[in-house]
Amino acid sequence: MSEPGAGWSGIPAPAADGAAAHLPGLALPALALPATDGRRVALAALPGRTVVYAYPRTSRPDDSARPAGWDRIPGAKGCTPQSCAFRDRHTELLGQGVGAVFGLSVQDRTYQREAVQRLQLPFALLSDERGELTAALRLPTFQASGMTLLKRLTLILRDGRVERVFYPVFPPDRNAQDVLDWLAAHPL
Repeated sequence: MSEPGAGWSGIPAPAADGAAAHLPGLALPALALPATDGRRVALAALPGRTVVYAYPRTSRPDDSARPAGWDRIPGAKGCTPQSCAFRDRHTELLGQGVGAVFGLSVQDRTYQREAVQRLQLPFALLSDERGELTAALRLPTFQASGMTLLKRLTLILRDGRVERVFYPVFPPDRNAQDVLDWLAAHPL
């Protein structure tokens, strides 16, 4: 595992634009999202604490469809390091009382399955391909190559409500540790 934050000095950090300020305390809508493990997950119905990290998009190693200038879009690059950090800290998150961890993007479930396998993620990724959760929660988004993508943020949910929001998230590979630190300071 690389040192948190290593190698991010040349990547533009996302701005603290307040686009997620409305989320704390918000109830999740009663909708179920398709998951890479074949389930449909209704985040609003999950008891206890759940961690959901949202990211713009993963790229396959041979991905020629990466948006032009991707590495220069503030906050865009880093989906794989963020996912790997949550993978590497998964057991610790569960040990802090988290019932489930999910990644969330607008990519379809088939595309996401490749990332789960390649990165050996011990949790499912959720697809908001139709933008239902994004619209219902008014999650922050940005445009790239004609795609509407989620800005990187992490939600700690508790009994169907947003308890804590991490936004903006930078560097992405430090996010899982930031979540662990918050959980340790706010035990159930």
